[in-house]
Amino acid sequence: YSGKKGGYDSGNYYGKKGGCYGGKGGKKGSNCDLESPVASPVASPVASPVYFDDDDDDDEEEDDDPDAKLARKLAQEEEDDANNNHQETNGRKSSRLAKHADAAQDVQEGVAVRERKQISLLKRRNEERLQELARKNNRSLGDGENDKPEEIQAFPSTKRYPDQLGPNQVKVDMEHQTVILPVFGNPVPFHISTIKNVVLPDPDNKATYLRINFYTAGMAVGKDAPLNTAKLVAKYAPYATFVREMTFRSLDPHTLTQAFRQITALRKKVRQKELREQEEANLVEQERLVRTKNERVPRLSDLTMRPVFAGRKTQGNLEAHSNGLRFISTRSEVVDIMYNNIKYAIFQPCENEIMVLIHFHLKNEIMVGKKRQLDIQFFTEVVDASQTVDQGRRSMYDPDEMDDEQRERQLRRKLNQAFRDFCKKVDAVAKRNNYTDLEFDVPYRDLGFTGNPHKEMVFIQPTLNCLVNLTETPFFCIDLADIDHCHFERVTYMSKAFDMVIVFKDFTKQPAQITMIDASEKDAIQDWLTDMELTYTQGPMNLNWKQIINTIQQDDRFYMDTEEDEVTPKEAGWDFLRMYGHDDSDDDDEDEDDSGYSDSENKVAAGGGESDDENDDDDDDAGSLDSEDEEEFYEDESEDD
Repeated sequence: YSGKKGGYDSGNYYGKKGGCYGGKGGKKGSNCDLESPVASPVASPVASPVYFDDDDDDDEEEDDDPDAKLARKLAQEEEDDANNNHQETNGRKSSRLAKHADAAQDVQEGVAVRERKQISLLKRRNEERLQELARKNNRSLGDGENDKPEEIQAFPSTKRYPDQLGPNQVKVDMEHQTVILPVFGNPVPFHISTIKNVVLPDPDNKATYLRINFYTAGMAVGKDAPLNTAKLVAKYAPYATFVREMTFRSLDPHTLTQAFRQITALRKKVRQKELREQEEANLVEQERLVRTKNERVPRLSDLTMRPVFAGRKTQGNLEAHSNGLRFISTRSEVVDIMYNNIKYAIFQPCENEIMVLIHFHLKNEIMVGKKRQLDIQFFTEVVDASQTVDQGRRSMYDPDEMDDEQRERQLRRKLNQAFRDFCKKVDAVAKRNNYTDLEFDVPYRDLGFTGNPHKEMVFIQPTLNCLVNLTETPFFCIDLADIDHCHFERVTYMSKAFDMVIVFKDFTKQPAQITMIDASEKDAIQDWLTDMELTYTQGPMNLNWKQIINTIQQDDRFYMDTEEDEVTPKEAGWDFLRMYGHDDSDDDDEDEDDSGYSDSENKVAAGGGESDDENDDDDDDAGSLDSEDEEEFYEDESEDD
């Protein structure tokens, strides 16, 4: 403790067995407890610590006293801090600030190297895209004939009209998909695909009305219009005359009401048939599965398949045969996946998820139930997604709780090993039957990041060929070969999150967007994109990508660096999105040549008087700090004080 003014002057003191010593101007404390050593020193703003050298016996006692050692250590630390705070400005930095500066310099050098790679990569990708588009245009020269519409013919002649056709009667022919309407007393057939809608207004006191609207030129046909009808309307729009609507009146309400119901049912039937044909139009016919005989078939049991059949949970077994995989559900539903139709096969073990899964990204879509699917997944849950919490509290040392955790860990290892062994067996069966392209990838979890590709935050991981999230539906699976460019939005120094927009090579597809990515993941993602030879740009705001893609589709010289006159330069490809512009090395060289310092430095070097100036410059460089670093440094020191 410190004494009062005139007695024990306040200052750093060192206590030991036998008495207390004050600081400068103090004296031996008379009120000190000689049996209990002083535990901690008291800081003095007036004087530095004073140490007293006693005889050898006292030194031995001090060395044996742990409190004495602690006091000496704290006093030495205070002296070092004081020296650091009052050090002269001789060009030296503190170790903490020097470490911060070195780390910042390394980051800046890495960013500069990455930017240089991106500039060269962008030029090379522009040339590659020009060649790809040229080959695509050559292949699509003869595809114009397929766009011609097919003429509609309800009946080849009036002799094919249905029997019992009365005058002034609305007749619906389900067999020929035709509605026969009376026009000036004559029956005129109209194919159901030409009818836009049918309306039954409220009847008045005397009669019932029926209004039929047709597809006509000069107005939008709508999304529900048959594709062939829309083409026919566009074909005949310049010179043909269209009937927009027809209204019929009848004193018998039953006749028009029945016609209204029949027309509505026929339109629904034809529409469903057309949708089904569109779903199956581009489907590639798959080969038949060849089942393996006379040997044991690799099998995984009690799996759940996604997507499901008809909205119900689909469980069953997965088997590997000679030329493909077959899944048989408990309700005898069958899904066949051919080896030659598998583009990417992904095995994701259960590490921090609740399931272990096998995912297949296909080359061509297949029908699952009544829908076309490009991604098929089979998984097993390790733990239930939702568990009932008991009312009573359970301790972390509860034996039952510890047993449950141990069983869960064992189940994870068992399921991971079972799925891994099945993947190896499938790979061996495929190789044995000359399907060498099948290979299972495992996501790189250390390169993953959290983002929102659809409507919820998920963990997104890259694989060798894809960028995926497979644990949540709808699946997020993007082929890296289909990516043309990536753009980072909302990238500012103040933002804590940014968005990532993925532009596809097929401009008919809208770009995919991943929002709310943490700002700390930006450098890692950009390094990964550079390693995968994918170009990227960044900017501070969100862009209207629908308008941008429409503009690019109409620009034939998007990937070229000149205008149509082939003389005027322009930004090629996605270079117009760059935040930092082009490489300014040439401009920097010109500025250096124009500056007056180069001549003076050359004169000094020629005169041989450069040693003092260089030493001064080195000292200035070593002692110079950025303003931000200085503020940071002094703020940290003030907080420590």
